[in-house]
Amino acid sequence: MLKEIVFHGRGGQGAVTAANILASAALKDGHKDVQAFPFFGAERRGAPVRAFARISDEEINLRSEIKEPDIVVVLDTGLLSVVDVASGVKENGLILINTNMPPSHFNFPCKVATVDATSIAIEQNLLVSGIPVVNTPMVGALAKFLGISIEAIKEAIKERWRGEAGEKNAKGAEIAYNMVKT
Repeated sequence: MLKEIVFHGRGGQGAVTAANILASAALKDGHKDVQAFPFFGAERRGAPVRAFARISDEEINLRSEIKEPDIVVVLDTGLLSVVDVASGVKENGLILINTNMPPSHFNFPCKVATVDATSIAIEQNLLVSGIPVVNTPMVGALAKFLGISIEAIKEAIKERWRGEAGEKNAKGAEIAYNMVKT
């Protein structure tokens, strides 16, 4: 079954890296085909960005931007007033939001899940220039809804970052996996 995911973030938050980690973990977990790709425009640090991922147990022949995602991942709640993150999301889809608010706080035409990835990033010292980087905690939370094992996510993260950085990011992903609220 094909699953299509759109990541909404800001330049520098790691949305593209999150899509790549997810794709790598999905392959490790036995999925046959994956895609991960960014949508590039005039991005700069802090500007809204999008990244996409497809995961399937069959060959993926699509080579286009995702217009009707199964899951939308929002790395920054500030984007909710700037970008229509629910655009095209399937009726039985999911929006996963980085926030300390409960899912019931949001009014979207689909299921909502939340996880406080910012607090997790701060707690695990996942910072770049003092700014929390929430991509690995968000991928950890996302794994729960895709049926991808947290072990595969952690392994993909540790391949991306070696040593202490890999350990801290993997720990952040595992914490988010266990703390996500539906």
